Amino acid sequence: MKFSIRFILLFITFSMNAQNITFLQPDYLQTGDLILIVAPAGVVKQPEAIYKAKETFENWGYKVEIGKNVFQNFHHFSATDKQRLEDMQWALDHPKAKAIWCARGGYGSVRIIDDLNFQSFMQYPKWMIGYSDFTVFHNKLHNLGFQSLHAPMPINFKEPWSEIEESFIQLHALLKGTLPTYTLESNPYNQIGNCKGVLVGGNLTILENMIGTATCFSTKNKILFIEEIGEHKYHIDRLLRALDRKGYFKDCAGLIVGDFTNIKKNNPDFGQNIEEIVLSIVKKYKIPVLFDFPAGHQNKNLGLFIGKQAQLTITPSQATLSYH
Repeated sequence: MKFSIRFILLFITFSMNAQNITFLQPDYLQTGDLILIVAPAGVVKQPEAIYKAKETFENWGYKVEIGKNVFQNFHHFSATDKQRLEDMQWALDHPKAKAIWCARGGYGSVRIIDDLNFQSFMQYPKWMIGYSDFTVFHNKLHNLGFQSLHAPMPINFKEPWSEIEESFIQLHALLKGTLPTYTLESNPYNQIGNCKGVLVGGNLTILENMIGTATCFSTKNKILFIEEIGEHKYHIDRLLRALDRKGYFKDCAGLIVGDFTNIKKNNPDFGQNIEEIVLSIVKKYKIPVLFDFPAGHQNKNLGLFIGKQAQLTITPSQATLSYH
């Protein structure tokens, strides 16, 4: 069996030191490159958004192909497990595509992740793009030693364009190889400091769900990013404490807290805001903590390279996240 040079180097790197992995970067995109849209999770109720995303990226010079099962609409899911698996395997194995773009999140990727074969992907790496439920794939790729993109998805295409323009134009730039530097006003709850490390993470519920599985990863000396939507504060507290018991916060170099949106009302009142809940768990570790990073389930969803070395600097007046 023949293996690519990339795969051999990856195996050697993993074998030498699992904590000092150099995460392989798929080739940045060029005009004419092919992007595949697949739906490994929830039902796609707004097909017009998917077609609008396809049209927009084709106007930007890419070729875009939609998986044949994206619009099957099987109850809660975009298609049956078998059909979603088929589309994802087709995308992973594709020898010419340069990116795999998740149509939407929801729930469902965990039902197929263990049945996917990544051997061809490792020979022909592609940018895998998405957030929310797609965190399952970010975790998987991280453990395989590949970079990926936590970024907006086709389902996020909607009117008015002005509300989503920044995020999608930025995604276009990231795919072309632009390394962003994000500078934000400092939240008074931030813990000041600076750190360097590979960026990891994604949706909080998914991260907790992966504990104890093959898609759980080490946060040692890494910068951890988390975001969430539609949960009660008591449940957010529970999820965070599960990660803490696993050592996620004790071992990490720093923490970035993205959008926590549509938080459900506790009855009785929980008594803490999101910042206070987070700090009640992580303050003892004295790591840099950045709140209000604009990534997650909002119209402004700035892209993050997962698996790439980053630097986080937090002062009393501002915070900066940059890549190397």
